[in-house]
Amino acid sequence: MTSTADRIDPVTDPREMTATYVRAMNSGAVEAVLGLYTEDAVSVWEPGKPVSGKEHEDGLRAYLTRKPSMKAELRESFVTDDTALLVVDWELDIPAGQGFEAEHHTGVGLDVLRLGEDGRWRYVVDNPFGEA
Repeated sequence: MTSTADRIDPVTDPREMTATYVRAMNSGAVEAVLGLYTEDAVSVWEPGKPVSGKEHEDGLRAYLTRKPSMKAELRESFVTDDTALLVVDWELDIPAGQGFEAEHHTGVGLDVLRLGEDGRWRYVVDNPFGEA
């Protein structure tokens, strides 16, 4: 049997990262989402508060338990050699539950991707609050 994580294809074209990330997030498959980041990636899930390493992984695991639903559109992409910059319009809904009220968020993200030796693109900087 194929798991949801197995259906998330490797990203070999950086312009496909946004759609792949949305599929991974909406699937709730933590390992699939984590696989889209470099080991040294930095995420800014709260403006001005970057996280990486174990803090990044633990935060993502906790966040996905809230079952967020994401939509996103790639607005612009700039690629040079092994680096890409994506500008992304996104929308995220989190249902109410377990002491949390329902939430709705929107924004413009700035994402930096790096091409790995394996030919896969991964996030090195994930900043959903790029316009803040």
